[in-house]
Amino acid sequence: MLASQARFVGVLAGYLADLALGDPKRGHPVALFGQAAARFEQISYRDSRVAGALYVGLLVGAVTGLGAAAQLGAGSRWSVPVTGAATWVCLGGTTLARTGLQMSDLLERGDLEAARRLLPSLCGRNPETLDAAGLTRAALESIAENTSDAQVAPLLWAAVGGVPTVLGYRAVNTLDAMIGHRSPRYLRFGWAAARLDDLANYVGARATAALVVLCAPVVGGSPSGAVRAWARDASRHPSPNAGVVEAAFAGALGVRLGGPTQYRHELQIRPTLGDGRPPAVADLRRAVRLSRVVQAAAALLVGLSGYRRRP
Repeated sequence: MLASQARFVGVLAGYLADLALGDPKRGHPVALFGQAAARFEQISYRDSRVAGALYVGLLVGAVTGLGAAAQLGAGSRWSVPVTGAATWVCLGGTTLARTGLQMSDLLERGDLEAARRLLPSLCGRNPETLDAAGLTRAALESIAENTSDAQVAPLLWAAVGGVPTVLGYRAVNTLDAMIGHRSPRYLRFGWAAARLDDLANYVGARATAALVVLCAPVVGGSPSGAVRAWARDASRHPSPNAGVVEAAFAGALGVRLGGPTQYRHELQIRPTLGDGRPPAVADLRRAVRLSRVVQAAAALLVGLSGYRRRP
């Protein structure tokens, strides 16, 4: 088996592992990386962009280097399981879908307190003041954005370069979640993490939006609505990538996303995405189904790409 073929087989094995098992239950490597990054921040933090760039560069470089060493050490015999394991720990699509369904169940039962406790598992917003409508919108927007961040983008990075690129991507995405926001502490120190994450997710977000367009009919959605909202609304979002995916989901599902968004460090007035009704719990369930279908379509495309590379 050629090295490129083994890589694609390993990526698909990682997708299937995530589909069957979800995230590792204990000692998740991403969580361990986050803990190590937090400790390193304690000794390296300075209120400057340069310090933040060095911090990100050292951590991402270390992870990518370890990934390259693992891939080289695996050789041809262990290439598939090593790539599969790395891909699996970098994916989060199954856990994302499970959490989205759990949120919809809580909202359907009217258990807002439990829904507020669950929301931080999906996004970094302040849940304390959110009502049922606010929790529904926050969860749906997070399902949309993380369909790219937790599944499509890492699948693409794994397909491109195997272990080092998928681990490097996950390191970048994790650091962005930790320090890439505009709080007073991280406005400058987190700048490099945020910009690097924008670059790392640029292709993945647009691939996700394109798959949303193609897969929308599976959940009774509108491909033309997805295209229209993507073209009209995405560029007004403060994120160059989240806006693309959230707009496509909004248009596909016929709902309206965006508006005031309260984080712990600031209130953002987000632009309106889509021109439908405010999302209901049923729409959140449809978003989860659409996310699953998009994830499967991305894995299928990766598999077909590997098949076409056969000599």
